[in-house]
Amino acid sequence: MANPKLLGLELSEAEVIGADSARFEELLLQASKELQQAQTTRPESTQIQPQPGFCIKTNSSEGKVFINICHSSSIPPPADVTEEELLQMLEEDQAGFRIPMSLGEPHAELDAKGQGCTAYDVAVNSDFYRRMQNSDFLRELVITIAREGLEDKYNLQLNPEWRMMKNRPFMGSISQQNIRSQQRPRIQELGDLYTPAPGRAESGPEKPHLKLWLEAPDLLLAEIDLPKLDGALGLSLEIGENRLLMGGPQQLYHLDAYIPLQINSHESKAAFHRKRKQLMVAMPLLPVPS
Repeated sequence: MANPKLLGLELSEAEVIGADSARFEELLLQASKELQQAQTTRPESTQIQPQPGFCIKTNSSEGKVFINICHSSSIPPPADVTEEELLQMLEEDQAGFRIPMSLGEPHAELDAKGQGCTAYDVAVNSDFYRRMQNSDFLRELVITIAREGLEDKYNLQLNPEWRMMKNRPFMGSISQQNIRSQQRPRIQELGDLYTPAPGRAESGPEKPHLKLWLEAPDLLLAEIDLPKLDGALGLSLEIGENRLLMGGPQQLYHLDAYIPLQINSHESKAAFHRKRKQLMVAMPLLPVPS
């Protein structure tokens, strides 16, 4: 819940930055038009042929289930973070790390005993897969995320216990998959939108550089550069339906950004990336009323 006193003080500046906010909205609409134009001139998806990796066995109420963990260089890699940084993000239940995956359709197969079973193909980036081979932690994390992703996509309830198939890298055959052929364009880097008016000396906390982009039609991501900080201690972050308000420790930083989109503030999450000295924010968007 946002601090009403703090928001009240910042709302008095809305008239000053009104023109900049309008400019941001114009740039956002321009990016949307560019995205629509790109979608009409390029295919929205492209077919890939994942390469086999390893296979795990689990089960559901309908019987045995096999998950083929595959890889492809066409799938983007996750952010380059150390296992220590990743473990900290997971312990704090933050959304600063995502593993791009392609979840294939279920296909019926026969196991070694000739009994029916269901197999799913899940593909990750090839370079990340090679890194995962040398890390039990990353391998178990990928399996967990893949299992939860399949449960959400296909309304399944999979047994959390599994075992890896020793002499079988995949079950059945690995089919081609459709993936999004291009990343969505950046909306706008906001570093120049909230600068002081000409002839006015800047005083008080520094306004950090902010980057926003649409990761999906219903997900807005943000990166806030905080080079003077080594960690998240003392940071404050409030997110409203169309506003992002951040304060730094010892008044080092202050950011008040108007965002002309309807944000689901209750589901938004943030994580501080120590190596890059960035605050990363994931903001799901509310559906547009019809």
